[in-house]
Amino acid sequence: MSVTTRPNASAVRAAEEPLVLRERRHLRTQRAVKLAILAFLIVALAAVTLLLGRYTVTIPDFFRIVGGVDIPGASFIVMENRIPRVLIGIMVGAAFGVAGAVFQTMLRNPLASPDIIGISYGASASAVFAIAFLGASGLVLSGFAMVGALAVALAIYAISRRGSVAGYRLILVGIGFSAVLQSVVSFLLTRTDIRVAADALAWLNGSLNSSNWDRVTILSVALLVLAPAVVVLSRSLRGLELGDDAAAGLGVSVERSRLALIVTGVLLAAVATAAAGPVAFIAFLSGPIARRILGGYRPLVTAALVGAVIVLGADFVGANLIPGVSLPVGVITGVLGAPFLLWLLATSNRSGQGG
Repeated sequence: MSVTTRPNASAVRAAEEPLVLRERRHLRTQRAVKLAILAFLIVALAAVTLLLGRYTVTIPDFFRIVGGVDIPGASFIVMENRIPRVLIGIMVGAAFGVAGAVFQTMLRNPLASPDIIGISYGASASAVFAIAFLGASGLVLSGFAMVGALAVALAIYAISRRGSVAGYRLILVGIGFSAVLQSVVSFLLTRTDIRVAADALAWLNGSLNSSNWDRVTILSVALLVLAPAVVVLSRSLRGLELGDDAAAGLGVSVERSRLALIVTGVLLAAVATAAAGPVAFIAFLSGPIARRILGGYRPLVTAALVGAVIVLGADFVGANLIPGVSLPVGVITGVLGAPFLLWLLATSNRSGQGG
């Protein structure tokens, strides 16, 4: 008569533990590889933008120029046009990507991005006023954009706050503000000189054509100040993603954290808007794409990388799609974003989420 013995629980756990650890290591490796691919795409797109175009620069000449050698024509194109353009493209894409991910994660709705709920239009209206009537540029323009975006965001927050901020309520109020502010921008453009209006309209399309070292400096300083704030607030953001009750149970001060995240996200969107104009749909696209790539893992970092990839890729396509014509980067991102928005609305309605 044979006797069967049951494996004890500790032996089972010991046998299963290596498998669990292997799965975790495999998942971490997959995530690291995906992040590395996004970083490589940024480097590759930056290299393509720096070297190719209407005037091709060879790799040896590029390093000679960066090293201080003056090559007539090429030095100016590389140092005064292409390098600032690439740097601003990366920073603008990262700023919009993080701003969008902050709002979408905090409100748990993919429609809750600054360019959908009117915050970017607040920056635009304020900046167009500064351009058209004050001749502002540089740091002054950035200041007006930040003040306008922050004022609109706080107004949306105050109107939508009833007990606590519900995501759908804030989005609906923001869409209303967006419609009003579009009318304000149109009115401002009709009340100014046609040449100034043309410059403002070019800025409203979202473009890297006016990139220069002054804008690089302003944007770099702003992001160096805002990046630590995002890191500090990211823990509260993870709690808010679970809902207000769960966040409060984890010790998160819900309203205070939400207000701090709104201010930080608004400032990120505002400085990016001041540097390159309201580049369409970057904030809207980056978060959902990041989540499809890495799930909920490091959403802000992934969204920053995705935003930089989209801006650099769209800028290169816009500059080279039609020979002799340089399309603003916002035109290309608008072509990408509009179908994605329609698809998102259609799938949300089918699944009963209602957007």
